[in-house]
Amino acid sequence: MNNLDIYCVTNEIIPLLDKTNYKIGWVGKKNPPSKYLRCNTGNNIFYKEKHYSELTFQYWFWKNKFNINSEKWVGFCQKRRFWCNENLSNERIDKNNFYKYTLTEISESEKNLEAIICRSISVNKVKKIKMIKRGFRSLLKDPEIFFNQNKQTLKFHFDMHHGYGNLSKAIELINDEDRSDFFNFVNSSTSYNPHIMFIAKPKILDRWFEVLFKWLFDCEKIFNFEKLYGYDTQRLFAYLAERYLSFWFKKHTNYIEKPWIFVDQ
Repeated sequence: MNNLDIYCVTNEIIPLLDKTNYKIGWVGKKNPPSKYLRCNTGNNIFYKEKHYSELTFQYWFWKNKFNINSEKWVGFCQKRRFWCNENLSNERIDKNNFYKYTLTEISESEKNLEAIICRSISVNKVKKIKMIKRGFRSLLKDPEIFFNQNKQTLKFHFDMHHGYGNLSKAIELINDEDRSDFFNFVNSSTSYNPHIMFIAKPKILDRWFEVLFKWLFDCEKIFNFEKLYGYDTQRLFAYLAERYLSFWFKKHTNYIEKPWIFVDQ
């Protein structure tokens, strides 16, 4: 019996998923195929999609389709980035062998867990020239960052790529239970679990969305949408969610990490 519903969020048609039981959430401006789930009805934040990205669909699902009493796990992935099972080999994974590796259910050995997050990526392999160009303000405060990879943390990475000081400003608005621990996390960790991908039991999902969206909506009070543009800050709320997810699930749930794959059609 299938014990997992996975929603792939996209703004492009994904023929690759036609032969899977994945459900597809649409955040694009154009009209999708009829089987794709649109998130511009009911209680929605579709008008914020430019800044929230796949979170736009996740919010809509939570407010309109979510069943906290369901026995099924719920997971999310995004276009070109998919969950895969542990039976990996060294061969290149592409559209020809995609179905062999696609994650479709929670195994018996995992049923006592509460959540699954995708495997982490490191951020502390920064080229020296990039640190000079984009991280000079951080280097002026602490020149050791330039030589010490352990100091090239999530906060340093965020300050370089998504607006200097923005992460610190956002953390000030987080709930009392997590604020100090999250601040310590971004100042010490050199990796995070990307792409806002997670799989969780319904009660965990409900708790996560409750704290996440309250925080992000509070952040809107200090980050003006009109000033968010380009790669650095246009999707600021999605970038914030990625870092918080990496911390929150590790602090609040019994979790494991699973692999993910990049497949471009």
